[in-house]
Parts: sequence; C-alpha cells; structure tokens
Amino acid sequence: MSRVGKAPITIPAGVTCEISGRDVRVSGPKGELALTVPEGVKVARDGSTVKVEIDRSLRLKERDFSARHGLARALIANMVEGVLKGYERKLEMMGAGFRPTVKGSQLSLALGFSHPVVFDLPEGVKVAAVKIETGGRSEERHVITLTGCNLAELGELAAKIRKVRTADVYKGKGIKYAGEFIKKKPGKAAATATAGTGGK
Repeated sequence: MSRVGKAPITIPAGVTCEISGRDVRVSGPKGELALTVPEGVKVARDGSTVKVEIDRSLRLKERDFSARHGLARALIANMVEGVLKGYERKLEMMGAGFRPTVKGSQLSLALGFSHPVVFDLPEGVKVAAVKIETGGRSEERHVITLTGCNLAELGELAAKIRKVRTADVYKGKGIKYAGEFIKKKPGKAAATATAGTGGK
C-alpha cells in the first residue's frame, strides 16, 4: 500500500467533488476537472474528505497496486488544488527580436525563424507576456506566464513552448523555464584564447 495513497484528501469550502465509480469530477472557483482513476483503485467520499483505496478484486502485483494507489491520490489532490487556487508556469525568452504576442486564445512566438510559431491555448489556460527592461536590444527578455487549473496540461504546454527553441549554452539565447540554470560554455574564440595561454 502506498504511503501517499493512504493520506485522505480534504475537500475545502468552495470545492465540490462528485464520484461515480472510477470517475471523479472536481469543480471550484478556477474551473472544473475530471479524472478516471486506474483499475485497481477505489475512490470514496467520507464527509469533507475523499479516500483512495486499493481494490484487491483484481489480480495485480503489490507494487502495481501501490503505484496506482499513490498516482490516483496525487492526481485527485492536484485537481482539488487546481480548481481552488490554480497553477502557473513561467518561461523566459531572450534574444534580439525574440518576442511573444498574445491574441485571444493564441500565443505567437517570433524566434528568428521565417515564420512565427503559433500555439493554440487549451480551454481554461490563460497566458500573459511581459517585457523585462535590460538596457540593450541584444539582451531583450520577455517572461511568459501560463495559468490554469490543470497542472499536467500546463506542464505539457510549457515543455512544448520551451522545446521550440531551447536556450543555447553559449549566450542563453532562446527559451527556458523561469529559474532554470543554463551552464554556459565559452565560444570558439574564448576557448582558443584560453588554450593559447595554457589555460592561465
């Protein structure tokens, strides 16, 4: 049995949770989410808490029960947190002429390609883009903030945006997660100069 799975989930005021068999639906101020829990897991409401239990009527290995048990509990807890408070993911974009543009439910990225890269935002996901003043066009920076109630959906979208042009290891030009550390490498000229001086 999973230690994570054993912990009951408290349903706070303002959040409703409906359970029908393996289907769980949670709604709150930030939106509504639905989930079908894996086979081998049972979900039950007990007053203001939700309990996730193992259904041993299936013939599964103990570690499979434990993994599904913990996963189901974590997903439902994330849903409750998401519809109550919401989640956010931030990305940083750096480079001359690199800029994001938000138009309705679309995010358009100018990244030096022959055409902008456009993302259609999933329903319930909002995006904001802010330019950070750096004092020079060559280091033009923008912060892209994604908000929504679905943690997995936000994470997947942020990963797709970052992958379009991941920040390089020489100048940091491109897209990275906010707070992500990019270990930079010296350019060819710098490396050659260092080698010429014996690394001194």
